[in-house]
Amino acid sequence: MALFGRRKALLGLDVGSASVKVVELTRSGQGLFISGMGSAPIESPDAVGETIQKLLKESGIKTRRCVSSVSGRSVIIRQVPMAQVPDADLRQAIEYEADKYIPFDVNEVQLDAQRIDFGPSGEGQATATAGQIKVLLVAVKRSLIEEHIALLQSVGLSPAIVDVDVFALGNAFELRNLSLGINDNEVRTLVDIGASKTNINILRGNHSLFQREIYVAGNDITDAIAKRFGEDPKDVERMKKDPGGALESMQDAMLPILEDIGNEIRLSFDYFENQFDQQVKEVFMSGGTAYFPGVDTMFTQIFNLPTKIWDPTEGLEIRGGHTAGLGGANSDLAIALGLASRLRNF
Repeated sequence: MALFGRRKALLGLDVGSASVKVVELTRSGQGLFISGMGSAPIESPDAVGETIQKLLKESGIKTRRCVSSVSGRSVIIRQVPMAQVPDADLRQAIEYEADKYIPFDVNEVQLDAQRIDFGPSGEGQATATAGQIKVLLVAVKRSLIEEHIALLQSVGLSPAIVDVDVFALGNAFELRNLSLGINDNEVRTLVDIGASKTNINILRGNHSLFQREIYVAGNDITDAIAKRFGEDPKDVERMKKDPGGALESMQDAMLPILEDIGNEIRLSFDYFENQFDQQVKEVFMSGGTAYFPGVDTMFTQIFNLPTKIWDPTEGLEIRGGHTAGLGGANSDLAIALGLASRLRNF
């Protein structure tokens, strides 16, 4: 019999289109600490499994129980008005409504549903018709989930949950707020710019009220810079990490793409503010693109809102020094940490 019981650990695994990110969270007593984390580029589509295995070894991660995620055009997220039903009957009830909201055959998808939590204030519920509730409907093609689980199992991992990227982003921010003792009802937008997509999650306090993916992201920025300089995109990725004297020219080249991303995000603001009668107060950025010098300043001007880069590991203890390939860019770990934060519910 162990004196303090057995420690529990959970791996958050974010498999993107360009890189793999991992975070291992471990519970010690009532608290959580980071026991391993890292990032590695995916050199080719055939090397994903090998990249995962190598990264786990380099980052000192031992646990094989993991939470991972899926994303992309095979994942549909909708806010659906429904008649009042008990939570226990919600999933069954949504099956009768799902074909109105998703472009796939219902038999080809895995469905989930959750009543939208408006938080203690209950603000925003007035937009729902009397006697109705708002429900978050998520539909994912079964083939995508099956392929992802097969990948995880092929590298010796034991998948406990398959989540969705944009929800993991919100979970990471909630854990950050709890770790820092932040408890308010401010409306903030999380913007995570990955290689092939940008995740948007609007929260009031720790309650996520709006989620969206858009398909303008880091690769489009890289292509714009490559076209301006006549460089290979792979060389541009290296330039983005150390722009040197080319900084201003690179910022000029990427500004139209940032404006495109910003316009899509502003449409999300408009929808949210119309639905919930609340205004976004500030923007928190994450993802690899966030670390390019001046991106936060350019978005501040585009949104006319305070925009800052956030570190999802802030407020959490990191033990053992197990990091791999990060170079201080912890902002890229937001989704992986949000996946690992499911340990709070285990």
